[in-house]
Amino acid sequence: MKIEKLKDLLKDFGDKVKFDYDLKKMNWFNIGGKTKAFYKADNLKDLVIFLKKLKNDEKIFILGAGSNTLITDKIYDGVVIKLSNNFNNISLLSEDIIIAGSAVLDEFLTGIPGTIGGGIKMNAGCFGKEFKDILLSVQAIDKKGNVLTIAKKDINFEYRESGLSDDLIFLSASFRGKKDNLNNIKLEMNRIKAEKEKNQPSKIKTSGSTFKNPVSQTQKKVWELIKESVPLDKKFGDASISKKHCNFFVNEGNATFDDMTKLINFVSKKDLDKTGVSLE
Repeated sequence: MKIEKLKDLLKDFGDKVKFDYDLKKMNWFNIGGKTKAFYKADNLKDLVIFLKKLKNDEKIFILGAGSNTLITDKIYDGVVIKLSNNFNNISLLSEDIIIAGSAVLDEFLTGIPGTIGGGIKMNAGCFGKEFKDILLSVQAIDKKGNVLTIAKKDINFEYRESGLSDDLIFLSASFRGKKDNLNNIKLEMNRIKAEKEKNQPSKIKTSGSTFKNPVSQTQKKVWELIKESVPLDKKFGDASISKKHCNFFVNEGNATFDDMTKLINFVSKKDLDKTGVSLE
């Protein structure tokens, strides 16, 4: 709908809704343009009202921590929703069952960047562990404002894929943990952090691993395929390949969406030509 109509429709939400909102600083790449409207949901009640106001007449994108996200420089003709810190909570249901809000940072699952919501959507994981290994159920709301619970058995998890509808906004999830001695847990967390710091870039404008590891086409990891098929000093504008891990792409300063997309497509084509493996 036109911006004037949208502004009138959402006027009751005051400064919780911002129009012509810049998304560049809201993702790890620091790339991207503006969205027609941006809404930060304070609580479930307000989110339900907001969605029912929209009546699913607008495109909606849910933005978590902004990792694994490349945003277009063009205006997003829709509404971007971000859940507030009221969705950032962790509680113990029992000795081994944890409930976490979808805005909780995945760092309580040490080594996985992003939020719980994003992690569920893409079945995020690292070092041989994935969300599907510990998830019990997901609490969600559809874009018409209906709240529902989805059991793990009803989710078709695959490698970096959940199959869950784009029509869902995740609210929270329950996980089965493994109780252990505090010192043992800290040792394992520190081991994972040290391994990440040794092998992966940090504190720079990167969005994590760019390509998935091929599941069945080869036994090689994606970084091995890139290393043997791509000139690693290749750049498009300020978009470059990390010298520390070649499956991490970097915004060295003012890379654009077009720069990063060109680099992604270049690496994908070079790899396919050299190895015959099609990267996702």
